[in-house]
Amino acid sequence: MGYCCRKLQQTKTVTLTFKRSELLYDVENCSFVEGDIMETENEHARHQVFDIGQSGNVNRVTRVLNLTHAECVEMLYPYTKQEISDEQEALDDILVAPEEYHIVLTLPEDFSLSTVKLLKHLIHEYLICKVLADWMSITNPSSKANWEEKIMSIRAKIQTSLMSRKGKIKRKLKPF
Repeated sequence: MGYCCRKLQQTKTVTLTFKRSELLYDVENCSFVEGDIMETENEHARHQVFDIGQSGNVNRVTRVLNLTHAECVEMLYPYTKQEISDEQEALDDILVAPEEYHIVLTLPEDFSLSTVKLLKHLIHEYLICKVLADWMSITNPSSKANWEEKIMSIRAKIQTSLMSRKGKIKRKLKPF
């Protein structure tokens, strides 16, 4: 089939929004449980696990959230690609704590809403687990592997949900 005869695929734009306050709430809750179940008599070590959301510590959390958000955008690349404009501002490393993290997806018109909803939940959990893996690597190294295992599992689910929805399934009429 020639180029002129191909039908252009129609798309829809969907924005996933992750509120920083919700992410911090979940991170702090998980961190509290992690500290509460620690098998240690060292109250100072337990206290360090609890304090993930405290002033100063939350800056580290913000940097990890910012990094992980950028990682998610890149992981969703076929759907998040953005052109670099001629007026692109300089990119610096000044800490920014946005109220919301946005991921703008350009999806095929027939993309499933249930898959978008699944992605929203998976990405939320991915953001939380990345923050906790980083924090635990500092304050409770014995639990870091648990969080990294969760990260790998969620990442695989994100990638699988995207790949399984790239096009319509065509089944052969004959099994052989």
